[in-house]
Amino acid sequence: MRLTNLDMDALRSFVWGIEAGSFARAADRLGRSTSAVSAQLKKLEEQAGTPLVKKSGRGLVLTDSGELLLSYARRLLALNDEAVSALRGAELEGWARLGIQEDFGETVLPRVLGRFARAHPKVRVEGRIARNAELKEKIASGQLDLALAWDDGSAPANERIAAVPLCWLGAAGEAPVWRRESGEPLPLVVLEAPCLLRTIACEHLDRQGIPWRIAFVTPSLGGLWAATAAGLGVAVRTSLGRPASVGLLDEKHYGLPPLPSLGLRLMRSDKGANPIADHLAVIIREAFQETLPAEWMVRQAA
Repeated sequence: MRLTNLDMDALRSFVWGIEAGSFARAADRLGRSTSAVSAQLKKLEEQAGTPLVKKSGRGLVLTDSGELLLSYARRLLALNDEAVSALRGAELEGWARLGIQEDFGETVLPRVLGRFARAHPKVRVEGRIARNAELKEKIASGQLDLALAWDDGSAPANERIAAVPLCWLGAAGEAPVWRRESGEPLPLVVLEAPCLLRTIACEHLDRQGIPWRIAFVTPSLGGLWAATAAGLGVAVRTSLGRPASVGLLDEKHYGLPPLPSLGLRLMRSDKGANPIADHLAVIIREAFQETLPAEWMVRQAA
């Protein structure tokens, strides 16, 4: 029996096309033409010996074989990327200091640290979960090598990773006690000031002439989730890391103002070159590419 070697580039285009919901979007993300990505898909189907996608209305959906290959493809690509990262940094030894926003502490961070540890077993990563102001301060002072934080509008283009939509949030399965027509102030659950998201929420309410009051203040994201789940008020946050006890609110239904997207940035210390931090930054970006919808990602200049 002749063995077939699946094309890794074609596999990557296939996976990204399915995750993006469109091979045209995948082509844009890969910096290739749509026809080139279509040719890769055709090549992959020839290698697999079976159709991987089929038409459904105006779009494409996976066949049974496509669903099966997608699972294997993700694992193959992850192993390929891990192997390349390990080879490029096989001799790395030392340590790197990473700061990260609370929102990603239980979602992206375990994936990043696990992948990095397997690729670079001789490297130690010191992690710190903190809020934006502290992360920026420690990057500026050189106490952190990398920091994943929200963008207040000051991030240079090379630091931007994604633009994540903000949401109004309330207790899951329960209607908020507030409605705009009631004329009562909107109860807010917020983090202690200074807080970028708290400022955004209040500014958008003020622009719409909607009265508000601070119903609950907490120094931690865990406290914000708990108070929101308990129905003490509504909060503004992204959907990342949102617990099941907290639900998304329909802004039109409740008369709440639409919210913008919030930039996500990866800050670097300028206190000297650090090849370990370079590799860690690559893995962080890859983790978000795998986690976030393609339309949220900021395309990096070549």
